[in-house]
Amino acid sequence: MHAKYLSVPEAALYLNTSVRFVRRLIAERRIAFHKFGIHVRLGLADLDAFVGAGRVEPITTASVYRDLRKAA
Repeated sequence: MHAKYLSVPEAALYLNTSVRFVRRLIAERRIAFHKFGIHVRLGLADLDAFVGAGRVEPITTASVYRDLRKAA
């Protein structure tokens, strides 16, 4: 299996965010990364996992009723 690694600017383009945001994620250890000497690289699988972890499901009628029953 061949893993694909991106540099910080490439990861920012992939996530459609700023380089500063990606660097902050790394500094806060909110995203997995690899260090190769002084170089920081982010795996595509790690970026996809980060995006997937932030997924929020839409509100449906069934979920509203379910939440109302829990509150009662």
